[in-house]
Parts: sequence; C-alpha cells; structure tokens
Amino acid sequence: MAGATIGGLAWGSEAGTAAKDTLVYKDGDRVQGTLEATTNGVLVFKSDRFGELRVPVADAVVIKSDKVPASLAKPVAAVTAPKSAAEKAVQREKDRVTLWDQFSAGELTAKVRDFFGPWHGRMAFANEVVSDSADRINHSVEGKLIRKWEHDEVQVNARYDYARANDVLTTDMLKASGSWRHDFDDRRFAQYRPSAEWDRASRKKGGPTEYLLMQQEFGVGYGIWSTPARKVRLGVSHNLFDLWNLEPTFAHSSRGVPSAFEELELRLPWQMGFTQRGVWYPVSRESDGWENRVELNKKLTETLSTSLRHEIRRDNPDGSAQDYTRLKILLGFDF
Repeated sequence: MAGATIGGLAWGSEAGTAAKDTLVYKDGDRVQGTLEATTNGVLVFKSDRFGELRVPVADAVVIKSDKVPASLAKPVAAVTAPKSAAEKAVQREKDRVTLWDQFSAGELTAKVRDFFGPWHGRMAFANEVVSDSADRINHSVEGKLIRKWEHDEVQVNARYDYARANDVLTTDMLKASGSWRHDFDDRRFAQYRPSAEWDRASRKKGGPTEYLLMQQEFGVGYGIWSTPARKVRLGVSHNLFDLWNLEPTFAHSSRGVPSAFEELELRLPWQMGFTQRGVWYPVSRESDGWENRVELNKKLTETLSTSLRHEIRRDNPDGSAQDYTRLKILLGFDF
C-alpha cells in the first residue's frame, strides 16, 4: 500500500509539472514559456525570462509541449510532503528578480517590444575618437522601425552623423526617411520613399554651406527572385527633389528626375543577413547620379547585433547635396 502511495505521489508530481512551449523565431532563436493566445495575427507568448512577448505569426512559430494523455494520468495524492527550509530558500532565490535582471538585455527587449507592439526595429550607434596627425571625433546614432502586413510593409528610419577634425566641424547631418511597399502579388510591387536631409557642414561648393533636401520617390518594380531566403527586385521610379540652400545665401530649387533601382536581400548561415540597394539617375547633359548602400548584419544574440555598412553617393541630381563615401561598423539593439 505504501509503495502504491509513493508511486502515486511521484506520478502526480511529474504530471503536475507543466511542460513548456517553445517560441522559435525565423533566425533560429528559441524562447521557453507558454502560448497565451493568437489574436489579429500576433502570437501572445508568456516567456519564462522576458515576460509577455507579442510576435507576428509571420516571424515565429510555437512548438507546443507534449502533455501526458489524460487516459494515462494517475490521481495526485491529496497530501503532499511539506517543503524543507532549504528547499524554500532555494525556491525564493529562483523567484527573486534582481536589479540586474530588470535591466538585462532580454528584459529591456521585452519591455520595448511591448511598447511598440507589432512594430519591430533597431537602435544602433557607432563612435570613434582618433588622435594621430589630427584629432578626430566621429559619432553616429540611428533608429529603425518596421511593420509588415500581408501585402504591405512600412519602414521609418532616422540617423544623425557628427564629426570634427582639429576642432573643425566636418560632418553634422540629420537624415530621416521612410518607405511604403505594396505587393500586388509575389512578383509585382509599387513603392513610395520620402526622405529629408539636413546638412549643416556641406563642402560641396568649396566652403561650409547648409542645406535642406527633400526627395520623394514613386516607383514600380518586379521581383525576379522571391523566396524567404533570397529576394532580388528591379524597378523604375520618378523622383521629385526640393532643395533649400540656407547658408550662406537662401535659395530654393526643385526638379523631377527618373531613376532605375535594384534591391537585394539574402539570409545567410550563422544568423547573418546581407542587403544592398543601388539607384541610377540618368540626367541629360549632366553627369549621371548614382548611389549604393551595402550592409552585412550579424545577430550576436536575440537582442544584440552588429553590422558592417558601406555607402556611396555621387552627383545627386539636386545639384548641391554633399557627395560621400562611408564605411561603418555599428552595434545594434534589436526589438
């Protein structure tokens, strides 16, 4: 009888322990916890370490835990042995949330994700202080927000670059941009890309000048390769440029210019990603303008990533915007 009681206690303890569900992101990251609900295309997942997470169903799947079948379950003994003082102390230590835990990367990510809801994004920064033949200081900070629907994707970006060399201001630029892409099917799409650039240290015309540039791009394109891991798009656009020269003299100009563009997105092994976008502006009786941006991104953890980015711009059709070539390494916080 005693053996049967002990067996019932052991089985009841095993069956009473809830097995954990697993939230698996597309990049392979896994989080243990419990799936609470699926509403409006969003998984509401209560994780053990990060609290409540809200993840679009397109970005992750949930592997349900294996439950013990009800037909095999045995009754749990009505009386359980009281926990010892040592066991209670161990349990209190497990349940205790330390100050470090509250400000850990995972906890902060969960709070940021809960704040932005279905929006995802990244905060990144780069910093450099060099002292050789000249004293140089370079700072860069940027943010990105992305939201996806079944046929639409919206992205908002902001960036600030600042640099000095021997106490002379060489870069002081604030840029904000956005994009909206609507997919008619797996191949055809249309997009709208507005941007604004405020440069207070341009040397395009030999001396320090200040300008504000606004650009609107209306385009259509076709995806010649479209898989979850590889995307290649080609398209054409019409661009509207508005330029305000603020210093040393005020002036305003505007013009419309056609362009052709290509976009590349690759998902690589080891949680790496590669993106590239190039634009060509054919201009009659002037030098053709072009720009290109290449970025290699590597996820270090679920919340931290680093990226290597190369950007180049030449002969922008507005006529006054600064040409540049940039190579940067950035550390990012993903949410």
